[in-house]
Amino acid sequence: MHSKRAGNQTVVFKQPPVILAGYNVVGPKEGQGPLKDTFDMVLKDSYGQEKTWEKTEIKMLETSMTRAAAKANVPLDSVDYNLAGDLLNQIISSNYAARKIGLPFIGLYGACSTMALSTALGAMLIDGGFASKVLCSASSHHETAERQYRFPNEQGNQRAMYAQWTVTGAGSILLAAQGEGPKITSATIGRVLDYGETDTNNMGAAMAPAVADTILNHLQDLSRQPDYYDLIITGDLGTVGLQLLLEVLKRSGLQLSNNFSDCGVMIYSSEQDTHAGGSGCGCSAVVLTGHLLNKLKSRELQKILFVGSGSLHSSVSSQQGESMPAIGHAVSIEMS
Repeated sequence: MHSKRAGNQTVVFKQPPVILAGYNVVGPKEGQGPLKDTFDMVLKDSYGQEKTWEKTEIKMLETSMTRAAAKANVPLDSVDYNLAGDLLNQIISSNYAARKIGLPFIGLYGACSTMALSTALGAMLIDGGFASKVLCSASSHHETAERQYRFPNEQGNQRAMYAQWTVTGAGSILLAAQGEGPKITSATIGRVLDYGETDTNNMGAAMAPAVADTILNHLQDLSRQPDYYDLIITGDLGTVGLQLLLEVLKRSGLQLSNNFSDCGVMIYSSEQDTHAGGSGCGCSAVVLTGHLLNKLKSRELQKILFVGSGSLHSSVSSQQGESMPAIGHAVSIEMS
């Protein structure tokens, strides 16, 4: 059988899957940011008419899943697999949303890299002949993540200036074997790297080396330079992590161009007091399903490298003094 592998870590799709549609739901803070016009639904408050923040995140994810299929005019029961993940213990947001959706479900945990991971695996399922349509989703909620990973929301702890703000948002794309839209042409699955960072407020520093490793391997595997892409965009390194990423790539000998950005940097304005920008599974999910898809469909962007970034620690591991391992997954998205 002819291998679809290229180099060490990359898969090149012979029949590139198509993104038929995307849909997103965000919280009020995200709906006030620079990308506000690219979101499909903006909640009026953090509860969205639910009784708990966890129920709100589940509802957001359900909505993005069902409406991505509806936006593509595809019956939900014709979708072969539902791939999703989030930040909460036992990925309960995804599990409970999948309970309502009723499709064959594959739950994923890649921390904040989950949207890129689900897209990569969904494309593999389709190009491998195991599916014709796949939903790929991810979500996060500021209050649910704060409660699990940091402090009680009611406590109002002061945040470090290099800390990031977890995005309240859910995003879904519908991939298909045929149709019109941007295509997933390749995927690079990352390695888990750990450079000893223990400060859970400084996730950008923990993730930057792993993201750099994925980008370098992707470019080497495909014999490309960064300027092959109109945009190389990372998931949620924030301002601190993005600066570190560029420094690592520069020291690795890569010829950098001005086509690097980060979803966490883009989603909030400096006036919104998020310090180092956005984070969370929902960060890259809502930027991909809104701003980036819009730019691709209008052909303002023709080729992008979407690199999800994830810090793979837990509240327990941090309390036990463990450092934060991290990972990056990349997918090439191109207009033909």
